Amino acid sequence: MQINNKDTLPVAIIGAGPVGLAVAAHLAQRNQRFVLLEAGPSIGASIMKWGHVKLFSPWRYVVDKAALGLLAPTGWRMPDPEADPLGAELVRDYLQPLAALPAINKNLRLNTRVISVARKGFDKLKTNGRERAPFVLTLQTELGQTQMLAKAVIDASGTWFAPNPSGVNGLDAIGEAAASARIAYAMPDVLGVDRARYAGKTIAVLGAGHSAIGTLIDLARLKEQVTTTRVIWLMRGDKPEKA
Repeated sequence: MQINNKDTLPVAIIGAGPVGLAVAAHLAQRNQRFVLLEAGPSIGASIMKWGHVKLFSPWRYVVDKAALGLLAPTGWRMPDPEADPLGAELVRDYLQPLAALPAINKNLRLNTRVISVARKGFDKLKTNGRERAPFVLTLQTELGQTQMLAKAVIDASGTWFAPNPSGVNGLDAIGEAAASARIAYAMPDVLGVDRARYAGKTIAVLGAGHSAIGTLIDLARLKEQVTTTRVIWLMRGDKPEKA
């Protein structure tokens, strides 16, 4: 593939969650070539890890207009526009039907993790003409590593597999990496599938955002069921009312 043929290449979309699928819908409406790359085995794989959590926005804010334009002719109807869906409902009732549309499904690659993104023919020290070169994506698939070219790359992979470290300086806290097997990030399902890991244990929750508060509330409910459960709230600041 010659560099001057870049415009004939597809757009590479990394991640088949709400953003990645919305991008795919917009490109499909414009008859633009694209490839949708999802590291997980299914649509919205990361979302299903917090499928028990209710979104902070109702359906009318999470359904993309271009996606709705593709889904409507199939008879798909949005759930109650004012209701806040669970993560699992978002995947089941919206993302999966969207991904099943032929215009999107034919371009979807599951179990395909993007290892690196570079420019064709350019090493790290060469810059002249870099912006005109196509992108080279190294992919890890079930059959091994391979590469593909793209005219543009849209990273919609999210942050689930790149959580914020616990250290105050944006770095791992001392001992965090060594204790990683005992640390859970985001919002584990402490009242559901993860209950056995937390019931009757001492759990420290670090943070004061939505994820921390939601987890603290669920742990308080767990303590009502299993009284030996002990919950500790850790904050960097000194004003819990901010939460």
